[in-house]
Amino acid sequence: MPLGGVLYRESSMPRTERKTNTIAVLGGGASGMAAALAARETLGNRVLLLERQSRVGRKLLATGNGRCNLTNTGAAPSRYHSEHPDFVRPALARFNVPDTLAWFRDLGLLTREEPGGRVYPLSNTAGSVLDVLRLALDARGVETVTGFTASAVRRTDTGFAVTSGQGETVACGRLIVACGGMAGAKLGGVKDGYELLASLGHRRTALRPSLVQLKTENTWTRAMKGVRTQAKLTLERGGVLAEAEGEVQFTEYGVTGPAVYDISRAASVAGEGCTLVLRLLPELDEVDIISYLFEKQSAFPNSKTENILSGCLHNSIARTVLRREGVALDAFLWSLREAQLAGVAAQITRFELPVLGTLGFAEAQVTAGGMDTAEFDPETMASRLVPWLYACGEVLDVDGDCGGFNLQWAWSSGRLAGLSAGRD
Repeated sequence: MPLGGVLYRESSMPRTERKTNTIAVLGGGASGMAAALAARETLGNRVLLLERQSRVGRKLLATGNGRCNLTNTGAAPSRYHSEHPDFVRPALARFNVPDTLAWFRDLGLLTREEPGGRVYPLSNTAGSVLDVLRLALDARGVETVTGFTASAVRRTDTGFAVTSGQGETVACGRLIVACGGMAGAKLGGVKDGYELLASLGHRRTALRPSLVQLKTENTWTRAMKGVRTQAKLTLERGGVLAEAEGEVQFTEYGVTGPAVYDISRAASVAGEGCTLVLRLLPELDEVDIISYLFEKQSAFPNSKTENILSGCLHNSIARTVLRREGVALDAFLWSLREAQLAGVAAQITRFELPVLGTLGFAEAQVTAGGMDTAEFDPETMASRLVPWLYACGEVLDVDGDCGGFNLQWAWSSGRLAGLSAGRD
């Protein structure tokens, strides 16, 4: 059943019509929309944006807690991870953060920069980002088809034939795979892109969830459920695997928050046997904390021990620290021995939580791993194995840190793929 003259059964298409400058983009996420818009900049190209869901950009609406952290002013190759880390350099250099902000401004989006270099729409809602992109797609003549689940791709003498699960076929001269990764299954994360590229001969690296919550031994985190605090985090297993500092939130299952996301990739890759160490007062060392506790004891000897940390930690965290150290909450401060005070200080400095794993791909914001970037040209995003084939965004073995870096990769790699395909 043709949709608006866009989809065709291959057998019904005249050979001359299939030999047009048709570029198909698989995936209507951030990188796919950027690729489609870039491909249309070359006159004469017909661009089809094929999206499996009922609308494009659904996953984009959930980024940044619904605010869409669309880039980060600190975006640099060092903030990205891959088996071939230099792969990101050309795309990021050719479409950097200032270029991205200017591009969005031209599309009508106003933005603001917040602490840490995070950039959000001035409206403070992700819908504004998606609105300007959809408006641009329509205005620039990109033909968008939703509900198209690509089930197979095969090469033809004039390019590619992409077949949907409903039996419809799209013929195109050039193909851009921007299907995203497995992260965020509730919002459309799938394996489609990996499987389609593998069917064309490409290799995939191991896939792991990243920017995701950590499951830990929860005896103590459950008592602090919902509480947020600033902390320094260290992931350890026979040494330091990763470090981060920022907001942490305690949960029924473990921990979440921006600082947790920053080390979640390392935890996901490392697997079992890791310990998460929280420095609950990152500004103070253990000696400073012990001094503070002695001062509190001296100033309020007849106060209950549950109040000794009331001036520096959230009450739920303070009570949990004291209980973990074995301090009775209803005792008097004067009764605490020096060893007990030292033990409380040690708990604040090294609050250890055995890591049991992550919440997996369903809750992850990003996929670590993907199609091997050694098989793609970083200058064009073109396949080194298959002519007229391109890939961009999360489907490739590139993932960034938390804070807008992954969306910057989507814009940069998508635009480079679209421009390259458009001019090929």
